[in-house]
Amino acid sequence: MSVHPIHQAVLSAIPSSERVLQVLVCIARAGQSMAARDIAAQTGIPLSTVYRQLAPLKKWGLVQEHGQSGLYEPGPLAMQLAWGFDHHSYLMAEARSEIEQLVQRSGESVGLLVHVNGQVICLDMQESQQALRCSFTKGSANSLLRGASAKALLAYLPQVVQDDQMRSLPEKEQEILQAQLLAIRQQHYAITENEIDEGVWGVSVPVFSSKDKLEASLSLMAPVSRAQQRHADYIQMTMAAAARIGQKLRDH
Repeated sequence: MSVHPIHQAVLSAIPSSERVLQVLVCIARAGQSMAARDIAAQTGIPLSTVYRQLAPLKKWGLVQEHGQSGLYEPGPLAMQLAWGFDHHSYLMAEARSEIEQLVQRSGESVGLLVHVNGQVICLDMQESQQALRCSFTKGSANSLLRGASAKALLAYLPQVVQDDQMRSLPEKEQEILQAQLLAIRQQHYAITENEIDEGVWGVSVPVFSSKDKLEASLSLMAPVSRAQQRHADYIQMTMAAAARIGQKLRDH
């Protein structure tokens, strides 16, 4: 199969390691089942290469092939990924108004964070009009071992996850962290000061959609200088907002 000159120019600019993603994106965008020759025509990838890229996609369940028609469409794992995205998007939609209100009431920055594969991912971050130097930005990934946002999640994750995370720490630090996680479970929030960002105080509260279903942590962050006189207010406001988000998730 000959490749159109324009497609060839585009193809040459794409690393060979990314062509499998190009095939996957082509199928995902099609909105209907596709033949391999159509994938080749749309991507500019030679048909023989398309078949080579389809093989691992089928193996991992990202693409599936109809036995009789030979057409390709998104597979079961792709459906799971789509569900995960929709779930987190729903979580953000339910939380957004509460985050906005918390920013307005406190005058500080507020974020929504989740645990994904051993890391803390920032789903949403709304900053106040007052300056704050913070490591958390929307889409960023951080350690599960440091900061209020992480510890508020880690405290409620399965013991096997906690043990796996702590394995890299010296024994004394493991003991300290275990005591911190116990305190978080008792008081239902985590606070830190100067742990990740110098001069930043933070409170984080876990969000549950049911008694045992941890969804996220809601975090308020403020400069230490502003937070000193308002610790109790910030904690109370954040806990109330997290409770309302959880109630919205349960009522849906």
